[in-house]
Amino acid sequence: MAGKSLNRVQLIGNLGKDPELSYTASGVAVAKFSIATGERWKDQDGNVQERTEWHNIVVWRKLAEVCGQYLKKGSRIYLEGRLQTRSWDDKNTGVKRYTTEIVGDDMIMLDSRGSAPAAVADAEPVENEPADQGKEDLPF
Repeated sequence: MAGKSLNRVQLIGNLGKDPELSYTASGVAVAKFSIATGERWKDQDGNVQERTEWHNIVVWRKLAEVCGQYLKKGSRIYLEGRLQTRSWDDKNTGVKRYTTEIVGDDMIMLDSRGSAPAAVADAEPVENEPADQGKEDLPF
């Protein structure tokens, strides 16, 4: 692939349910949850219309543990991450299935639920980045 590319997602929304925190066989924390975002507009007749979009989120390691501890259904958060598509074969039908999810790497809690720091960044270093060069703390 020639040239630069960008795969970055930024969302502000509310959790649809409590995060599901689990651990891989090697002990790595993973949390899964969904975030709802919405939009409102007036149609041509002046009626207010509303649409909700649901986003499947996966976070890993320390960020997963923080999400599992402090986030609850309804929590309002800012999340940054990247889109990732996975595929698998459905055992019942033999059909190949696909899902696109957001792999989160930064999160800010926007409401006063819990008492964790407002900004949380995953401690996983980016590929080819020295492990001691984590992301700077956000100034707000």
